[in-house]
Amino acid sequence: MSSSGDGTAVGGPYPLHSGSAEHSPKRPVAVPEGGSGTESQAVDPEREQVGYRGPTACAAAGITYRQLDYWARTGLVEPSVRAAGGSGTQRLYSFRDVVVLKIVKRFLDTGVSLQNIRTTVQHLRDSGFRDLERTTLMSDGATVYECTSPNEVHDLLQGGQGVFGIAVGVVWRDVEAALSQLHGERVDTGETLVGNHPADELARRRNRAV
Repeated sequence: MSSSGDGTAVGGPYPLHSGSAEHSPKRPVAVPEGGSGTESQAVDPEREQVGYRGPTACAAAGITYRQLDYWARTGLVEPSVRAAGGSGTQRLYSFRDVVVLKIVKRFLDTGVSLQNIRTTVQHLRDSGFRDLERTTLMSDGATVYECTSPNEVHDLLQGGQGVFGIAVGVVWRDVEAALSQLHGERVDTGETLVGNHPADELARRRNRAV
């Protein structure tokens, strides 16, 4: 990793600074062969129709309900499907929301500051969760770096900056496996979908209707 005259990183791995967005370096989006540069980690279209209530999100992410509530109230990770809007209204989290919850939990467990975690979460949102299978978030406790290749991880470790890393693709698959055993809720009807992967159940019902 080299540095430009103004101190901004040039080339990977990229530090996700906690300064203002206009000064934060942006990783160029890799355009796959034949692609348009807008691709992101594949989400089953059926899963987009499924939301998860707070207790389910907590179970899949490995956090407490108190943490979930605090992060929602402070804007760290808010439910993107449905916010709590009064008495009797349940928050509803998307699959991606739960992935972010688990990433936040892992960073907190390793002592990364809340400010840096907020910056990282915003970066993931801004990037549209692109290239998750290749992304590793590394940190030395003070700075979070984005690496999208084994060489970048190696360079960071050789430079002494990286102490631990989170392979985002692995977190994605862990959440996928956990939610497959839990209940989801169909966004359009509010119907409860029971275990064995809610998206699969939606697909089965759709096929029966054809």
